Amino acid sequence: MDIKHLQYFIEVSNYNSFSRAANHLFITQPTISKMIKNLEMELGVALFDRSRKQLTLTDAGRIILEQAKLIDKAFKNLEMELDNLTGLKKGHIRIGLPPIFDAHHFLKIVGSFHERYPGITFQLVEEGSKKIEENVEKNLLDVGVVVLPTRNEIFEHFSFMEENLKLIVHESHPLAEKEEINLAELADESLILFNKDFVLNDRIIFACNSAGFNPHIISESSQRSFIEEMVASQFGVSLLPESICHHLNKHVRSVRVVNPTISWNLGLIWGRNQYFSFAAKEWLQFTKDQLSICYQND
Repeated sequence: MDIKHLQYFIEVSNYNSFSRAANHLFITQPTISKMIKNLEMELGVALFDRSRKQLTLTDAGRIILEQAKLIDKAFKNLEMELDNLTGLKKGHIRIGLPPIFDAHHFLKIVGSFHERYPGITFQLVEEGSKKIEENVEKNLLDVGVVVLPTRNEIFEHFSFMEENLKLIVHESHPLAEKEEINLAELADESLILFNKDFVLNDRIIFACNSAGFNPHIISESSQRSFIEEMVASQFGVSLLPESICHHLNKHVRSVRVVNPTISWNLGLIWGRNQYFSFAAKEWLQFTKDQLSICYQND
C-alpha cells in the first residue's frame, strides 16, 4: 500500500467526487479511479457506494477514512520532523568533558552554536577521558574531549590544544618560590592526583617512574576544585595543566616542571563507524573551526 493511495482516497471522500478530487490533485480522473480500485482490491472491501447519484462512503470506507487521516497526519509530521532535522531546527548533542579541562573557550563555542541554532539542545557530561572514550564507543555520547592519543581504529579525532603540567603547592611550601623544579624533586612529596578514570593518572605515574621514583600518592579525586582545596589546605601537592593554573586559589602557587616535562594533548573524538546526526555533524565542523581560531590566537 502506497501513502498516495490513502491520500487520494482522502481527497475523493472530501469532494465526494472522483473528477473534482482529480482536478484538485492535477491528475486525470481515470488515474485516481484506478488508484482507489487498487486500494479496494488490496483491502478486500468497497470504500465507496457508487450506486447512488452522489458518491458516498461505505461503512468500511468510513472506518478506513479515520485511519487513513491518522496515517496521513503521521506521515506529514514525519516529513516535517525530518525537515527540522536536516534544516537544523531540532536536534540533541551529547558531549563528554573532562573536569580537569578549562572549558571556558569551549563553552563559549557551544553558546555561539546555540545562538545560531536555538532548537538544538545539549547534554554536557563531566567524566574522565577513559570513561568518555568508553561512552563514545557505546554511543552513549556523540563526541568527547579526551587526552590524546586515542584508539584510531575506533575513533576519529581532532587535536586542538597541547600544554605542559605544572606543580601546584601551598604558598608556604619550600618549592613555592622556585621558577622550575626537576620532577625527581617530588620523590618525597605527598601527591594528590586525579583518579584512575583519568589518563593523567597513568601519565604522571609513568613520568615519575621514568624519573626514578614511585610517587607517594595520598589521595585521588575526580574533582579539580577538590584537589585544589586539598593543596590550599596543605594536605599535599598536585600536578595540573598549565591553563588551569591561571585560575588558582590565592594561597596556591604553580611551578614549572622539567626533566622530564609532562604534557597533555587534548582532542575531540567521535566514533569512526557510528551514526552521526545532522546536528552533531554541523556542530563538529563549527567547533573544529572555532577551536582552531581560538587556540591559534592563544
